[in-house]
Amino acid sequence: MIDRAEDLIARLGLEKHPEGGYYRETYRSEDALAAENLPERFSSGERSLSTAIYFLLAGEDFSALHRIRSDEIWHFYAGGTLVVHVLDQSGQYTRHRLGNACDGDDSFQVVVKAGCWFGASLEKPGTFALVGCTVSPGFDFRDFELAERGELLRLHPGARMIIEKLTR
Repeated sequence: MIDRAEDLIARLGLEKHPEGGYYRETYRSEDALAAENLPERFSSGERSLSTAIYFLLAGEDFSALHRIRSDEIWHFYAGGTLVVHVLDQSGQYTRHRLGNACDGDDSFQVVVKAGCWFGASLEKPGTFALVGCTVSPGFDFRDFELAERGELLRLHPGARMIIEKLTR
């Protein structure tokens, strides 16, 4: 399966992502929202209406816990089941299975609400998963925050296991 992942990385032109895994932006709306029309949680500057990426995890890699200021919809494309781990603002943990919904308990789509901490891991290490992520308002690295293990453990001590698993 890893050979297939390497083939997809090359064929789709994916690059390493700061949170882990590989990605490539495939769509950015030419329309934008002016800063004054965005919710207060956004930093300065306009935002594209929507963006989309390919995202691939393979082997033992994981998507480290992070949060953004927009809702993000994950879409399954190929490979094995990807587990999307979400910690909401109160520290409530939810585990979503993103995969071939024709097989068992998986879903083709998972929605992560703005402001939640989230990351992802492969259900079966050594496999791969190719997914897509759609963000609206569009993704901007000004809105991206990678979790710091110590700070997140202080805020949500009840989620220790998942925080330790999905932070670097």
